[in-house]
Amino acid sequence: MATLQVRDIDDRLYEALRARARSEHRSVSQEVVSIIEDHLSTSPHGSQNQTELFLGLTGSWEGSESAEQLIATLRKNRKNSDRFGGKRVSFD
Repeated sequence: MATLQVRDIDDRLYEALRARARSEHRSVSQEVVSIIEDHLSTSPHGSQNQTELFLGLTGSWEGSESAEQLIATLRKNRKNSDRFGGKRVSFD
């Protein structure tokens, strides 16, 4: 079996890991291996599902206005702001 050494772990992270290992009745090493196994066994499928869910929510715009009309409406409804000293910037 391979050996993995991890250096410079934040004390708070290590204490949280140690507490989790204790609650699971494992050593810190066993808990790290368990966490890595769990992550690697679910991660590819989970991220793929999340991507598919996001893409399903981002359908194309359906409306009667053209892109030019939408842009014109947005520009017309903008309000001038003086939050940057009255200078016109990208956020105004």
